[in-house]
Amino acid sequence: MSFLDELGQYLGSANNREQIVDTLAEHCYLALLPLVLGIVLAIAIGWLGRAWPRARGVILVLANLVYTIPSLALFVVIPSLIGTKMLDSINVVVALTLYTAALLVRPVLDALDAVPPAVIASATAMGYRPARRFLTVELPLAVPVLAAGVRVASVSNISLVSVGALIGVGGLGVLFTDGFQREYFSPIVVGIVLTLLLALVVDLLLVLLRRLLTPWDRTPAPVKTEVAA
Repeated sequence: MSFLDELGQYLGSANNREQIVDTLAEHCYLALLPLVLGIVLAIAIGWLGRAWPRARGVILVLANLVYTIPSLALFVVIPSLIGTKMLDSINVVVALTLYTAALLVRPVLDALDAVPPAVIASATAMGYRPARRFLTVELPLAVPVLAAGVRVASVSNISLVSVGALIGVGGLGVLFTDGFQREYFSPIVVGIVLTLLLALVVDLLLVLLRRLLTPWDRTPAPVKTEVAA
């Protein structure tokens, strides 16, 4: 039997299709919820580093240390820290939230640094208090720079979720472990393809969201004029 026949037989099973849909839905939950939570946490930490420049160096060092912790080790340690069971999906959510925040702290600070000082001074002169100025002026103007970091974090999360299958947590990684254990390559291929497609779709959605949030950042194409001879 050729691989294509084997793949067709695998996808032809109703039970297998149901498993694929369930694992894909769980993968989306485990990857995207930490992305949102990590963005919020990173923005809060970035605001802290912006408000207290002396803490900036410490914040960046701690973020780098957190991101260097092996993901599998963090998945195993977190249940003992927050009092959950080993197979609870919340462990993956917490771990990936920490990874996302650690990865985005520097992009958030760089994005805030990219906001023109003249704009901040103008907002201050208009009576904007620090919190309101940050949320309505600095943060929106930081979106173009921050968006690149968020796109990297989304791909990182979608990839790291698969590691959770090694400790029994779902996601598309279940297809990998199932295929390796049975030496059955069809679920592995399906898992890889779906992971790549999910990363691509999320990346495209983030690009679209960035365009919607920054309408002022669209540079119109130059109009070509013809000069009569």
